[in-house]
Amino acid sequence: MKKIYLLLFLTCLSCAEPKEYDPIQFALASDSEKIQKVMRNLQAHEVQIMVSDTEGDTYKFQINNKDYFYPASSVKFPIALLALEKANKLAEINSKTIFQVEGDSIKTTIRDEVQKIFAVSDNQAYNRLFEFLRPFEINTLFPFYKKLNLVRISHRVGTKNADDTQMKAVAFFKNDSVIYEQSRTNNGTIESLNLNRIKKGKGYYKNDSLIMEPMDFSKKNYLTIAMLHEIMNRLHFPHKYEEFQRFDITESDRDFLLKVMHKTPKEQGFTDPEYYDSYVKFFMFGDSKDPIPDHIKMYNKVGYAYGYLTDCAYVVDTKNDISFIITATIHVNENQIFNDDTYEYDEIGIPFLAELGRQVYQYYLNKKQ
Repeated sequence: MKKIYLLLFLTCLSCAEPKEYDPIQFALASDSEKIQKVMRNLQAHEVQIMVSDTEGDTYKFQINNKDYFYPASSVKFPIALLALEKANKLAEINSKTIFQVEGDSIKTTIRDEVQKIFAVSDNQAYNRLFEFLRPFEINTLFPFYKKLNLVRISHRVGTKNADDTQMKAVAFFKNDSVIYEQSRTNNGTIESLNLNRIKKGKGYYKNDSLIMEPMDFSKKNYLTIAMLHEIMNRLHFPHKYEEFQRFDITESDRDFLLKVMHKTPKEQGFTDPEYYDSYVKFFMFGDSKDPIPDHIKMYNKVGYAYGYLTDCAYVVDTKNDISFIITATIHVNENQIFNDDTYEYDEIGIPFLAELGRQVYQYYLNKKQ
């Protein structure tokens, strides 16, 4: 055990402010094989972790904003917030106004799509909001309006036209009459990211053909652990920030957002057996299909694709008066081939994140006792 603590101390010197003892070190020093299986091969798993508590302390492990990882569906978190914010700024509409994307078969509302994003991580819900926001607005609002530059969202997810720069028309309705409309536009060329580890693995499948060279992620979405963590902080603790740094959403929309972030799929009307309580909640409960205890509230958004698993969560235990924000990512792709659907999500990735969450929770529980 002493050797493990020494290893953790030496590793953390280069990736976090010096701490004599912190929740991440506590968690990663656990004897659990779910943790140690990853610790024995840290470099391959690209682990990054951040934890913040109510005392104002933030702890980091291997955080490097220049090391690229694929954020997958975690990008739906800022998209949901920005869609609510844009609706609040437009005089003609609000988050409950019915809208339709050109060529889409359904009419919906921004709130309905936000709910689907958090309840079951619906890809089409994200894509509809992506068409409404458009990359230029997304990437202008975040780096400059919010004074943050750790995000670049450039494409749709889970669809064949993910990289299409042609943005569809979007119309909002009242009593079947169009009250606000966005016309078609071309978003322009997607610029390549200049980051470390932007080319990954030793091969990838494209159109059923195996190409034996690293996969290039330079035109993919980019969202860092630090950014995700900061977004969660700003949402839950807006009083800590100047007014211009807060998300400009109504109190009603904020209450709605917090409700759909923590309620289980079943509580939100998604009754398919596939949608068990922890279907989109990796920390603490991701490796179990048992019901989540009523006193644990987890406001979160996960992402998983290309072997990357990411979760960002504000965890609240109402019974023991414990709360903390935890954000982490891990990569599981033992054969280093992408797009072959062979990733160790269930064997390594989700068990690690679940145990990580439990151990961090235990750290704060121990402090209360």
